[in-house]
Amino acid sequence: MTLLQVMPEDAPHTVLLRTRDDAEITAALTGCGVRLRHWPVRGTVTAATTGEELLARYRAEVDALCAEEELRLVDVAQLLPEEGPEWAERAAKARGTFLEEHRHAENEVRFFAHGTGCFYLHTDGRVLAVVCEAGDLLSVPAGTRHWFDMGPRPEFSAIRFFEEEDGWVGDFTGDPIAQGFPRLDALLAADR
Repeated sequence: MTLLQVMPEDAPHTVLLRTRDDAEITAALTGCGVRLRHWPVRGTVTAATTGEELLARYRAEVDALCAEEELRLVDVAQLLPEEGPEWAERAAKARGTFLEEHRHAENEVRFFAHGTGCFYLHTDGRVLAVVCEAGDLLSVPAGTRHWFDMGPRPEFSAIRFFEEEDGWVGDFTGDPIAQGFPRLDALLAADR
């Protein structure tokens, strides 16, 4: 189930709202132009699950969304735990890539078919941490300042949608704001 935690941009340890209530989350995100929808989860994902297989499971939804929002390119980003130092190094590098605030020239549209990841949206003097889980489809408007945390032991499979080939390129703001906010693992630990 999706988790939303809202914090002032200048007080990362002050929680203005923390909820798993879908109606509250939708209302808060809609106010920022962000759209959260849910698709049914189809099957389990294992290390043997290919991107092509994942796309085939969701072909009807993918095609409908592409037609509705004029999205031309679709791929799968997947990082599943493995043993060994090579994977740990690859995972740390992947995590670090998106932990800095950036924005994109087009909408960022992601469907989580498996696992968890957190989008931090910096808008209107606040930071909204949206922990997405399997079944969540998040659409972040172009130009929205944000960062993404996949956690210290990443485990997710996400279908990514693009309008253009270079739409995923991040324009990094240089603002160090992301360093002060709780990471994905801290957000989830607060539920325990």
